[in-house]
Amino acid sequence: MGGAEAVLWILRKATPLVAVLALFGGGASAQNVDIAAFFGTWEGNALSESQISVHFQLTSRDIGVTVQPAGDGFSLRWNTVQRQRGDPGNPKEELKATTIRFAEVRPGVWQGAENGDPVGSGKPYAWAHIERQTLVVSILQIYPEGRHEIQVYRRTLSGGFMELEFSRVVEGRTVRSATGRLVKVGN
Repeated sequence: MGGAEAVLWILRKATPLVAVLALFGGGASAQNVDIAAFFGTWEGNALSESQISVHFQLTSRDIGVTVQPAGDGFSLRWNTVQRQRGDPGNPKEELKATTIRFAEVRPGVWQGAENGDPVGSGKPYAWAHIERQTLVVSILQIYPEGRHEIQVYRRTLSGGFMELEFSRVVEGRTVRSATGRLVKVGN
């Protein structure tokens, strides 16, 4: 039985769901890229939207990301020049820098090497995984009084760029989001 005959046989004999799975199953679940695809230094700009500030609801951010191998995982450093304080006509620039080393806990899933008990220690708990072309980094923070926030960074490789989607959710309410695009400037 040739390829075309096999397809016709499936369409005649199989249930519609089985036929769809047989025809499209291989292409329906794209493979995740390897973490090495993200390695390098990336720079760009993002637009941040805030639900917290009346005067700085929409701000521009300069962003830089460096991803490099580290032991059995990777190191992720990101810098953000924020413009969300001071005079709205001439905002104060503030540089924030974060570095987290991630260790692989199972294939395709990493946890922050400095993680502790987020409730007891109050230290943020970070983990990462890859969804197709996207490196997803989540950071959970539980404050002393019990309030919590989660920040999620989705960095997607797309046509030579790294697309950024960020959200900060406090007590179940999105208080800030950002989207941006970075270009690779070094290895």
